[in-house]
Order: sequence, then C-alpha cells, then structure tokens
Amino acid sequence: MDHHLDARGLKCPLPVLRTNTAIRALAPGDILAIEATDAAAPEEFRAFCETTGHELLSTAAAGGVFTFRIRRVG
Repeated sequence: MDHHLDARGLKCPLPVLRTNTAIRALAPGDILAIEATDAAAPEEFRAFCETTGHELLSTAAAGGVFTFRIRRVG
C-alpha cells in the first residue's frame, strides 16, 4: 500500500524525522512517498535508509521538489 508525506518547506532534519515517525506506523512492505524541498534531502534520505534498513526505491527531482519512495522493511 502506498502512503504520502508532504515535507515541502521543511528544513533538514525535519523531513527525515517526520518520515521516521510516519514509516513506523506502516506495515512491512508498505511504501511511503515523500515530497521535500530542502537541498540536503537527497543525501539525508540516502543516509536514513542505510541506517534504518528501509529500501530507498527511487529519488526524483522536478521543479525544486524532490520525491522519494521508501519501502518499509521489517
């Protein structure tokens, strides 16, 4: 099941912190799509997934908005 989190306008680490809270409420295998505008977000989400073990499925950028798709693992 896909879920969405709007983190546009937030400065790091807030997008990652809100993602961590949101992903804990999901079932294993669920996907969370996050939109963020902070320039540090791509590196922060890569590090978040490496640290937590969740799977970063995709990263995209368009119009100043980064979109990340993360699958909850475990």
